[in-house]
Amino acid sequence: MTASSEQSTIRLQTEIPGPKSAAIVARRDAATPVGATKLTPISVASAHGSTVTDVDGNTFIDMAGGIGVLATGHTPGGVVEAMKAQAEKLIHMSAIVATYEPMVEVAERLNRVTPGDFPKKTVFMNTGAEAVETAVHIARSYTKRQGIVVFEGGYHGRTNMTMSMTSKFNLFKKGFGPFAPEIYRFPFPNVYRRPDGLDEKAFVDWHIDNLSHCFTAIVDPSHVAAIVVEPVQGEGGFIPAPAPWLHRLRELADEHGMLLIADEIQAGMGRTGTMWAIEHSGVVPDMITTAKSLGAGMPISAVVGRAEVMDAPHPGGLGGTYSANPLACVAAIETIDTISDPAFLARSREVGERLRGHLEAIQSAHPDLVGDVRGVGSMLVMEIVKDAVTKAPWMEATAAIATETVKRGVITIRAGLYSNCIRFLPPLVITDAQLDEAMAVVAEAVDVVAAEMKR
Repeated sequence: MTASSEQSTIRLQTEIPGPKSAAIVARRDAATPVGATKLTPISVASAHGSTVTDVDGNTFIDMAGGIGVLATGHTPGGVVEAMKAQAEKLIHMSAIVATYEPMVEVAERLNRVTPGDFPKKTVFMNTGAEAVETAVHIARSYTKRQGIVVFEGGYHGRTNMTMSMTSKFNLFKKGFGPFAPEIYRFPFPNVYRRPDGLDEKAFVDWHIDNLSHCFTAIVDPSHVAAIVVEPVQGEGGFIPAPAPWLHRLRELADEHGMLLIADEIQAGMGRTGTMWAIEHSGVVPDMITTAKSLGAGMPISAVVGRAEVMDAPHPGGLGGTYSANPLACVAAIETIDTISDPAFLARSREVGERLRGHLEAIQSAHPDLVGDVRGVGSMLVMEIVKDAVTKAPWMEATAAIATETVKRGVITIRAGLYSNCIRFLPPLVITDAQLDEAMAVVAEAVDVVAAEMKR
């Protein structure tokens, strides 16, 4: 057990997991299937800001942020108060049955804060996967085409359609086919894994030129309804899409009547230091999908897009019983207002710069183990490899690092096409002192794993 000083946020009263956590997790294992996996052995009692307290009284610093849901932190005050007030007035109605003002207010806000100087409309769903699938439905309805272009390394959800669009097979797709048709997968410019001897610009230029080849060899653009791209890949390992490549996608979409959809489920809502990750490139998509931090922990997602595109489906073709739930909507109103504040976005960039400094210091100490540090803003990973030259993924060491951080009071989780990245999505309300404390623990965990697993 790691001792904590009086100034520390981390407070460890027991070994991790503690006996109460272990008992509740055992009950979970007995009551729920193994396929619904868990990444840590703790059972949480409460959380606030960037800290989590388990049922044994241990306090952790959360660097996973609910897998990108908690940009505004655990239990943000404005959201909690808005939900309390809303719960006394209206918990459920269904937007299919009637209209309630919080739903309208969220739509109006999203129409204002998304890129594009054109009329927009918003439709609501509950999850990121539903938002992506709804965007596909809208694109097909508008273009009267069927094909959907996605990219290697992309993750779009777990419905049959979005699982079909997702790249990572063994973890997300194995045994679940047959998959939806009319999905066409193109290469994605992962700069870290470019061929030896090819510099970054030449590699990106090749991918730009290769798009025209793909639109001949893989699918003709006249068949494509939409190109769906993550401006920063999430589960794929926080790989930023190069801006010139995104610009070429926009040009090809305009030239051939395809729609460009930015999947901002994980990278949006202030995570990269701008409201939307696509803004870093200057590219304006036809639709944006958003979820995760939109609701500050409440299940709400949305598709925001050009009004004429969004109006393509027939009345009744969109929607769901729980979509735009009143409690989720008031949470989203508070969250949008918080995140769109320039001061909050500036803090996101500050957190990212400080976090990157820590990660680069760890990489400098272990250059053969930490192959890459990358991402945008406060959406960062370190990729763990067996050798800096071969870049062979080292999944076992990655899992061991995540295990060691949790034992020491910091929650981290994995990502990446090979599950060999430690991802960092801290609540953006984290203090500098908490961030420094957490990253000192991460550095210690890497030291321990390097000593145990490296030659």
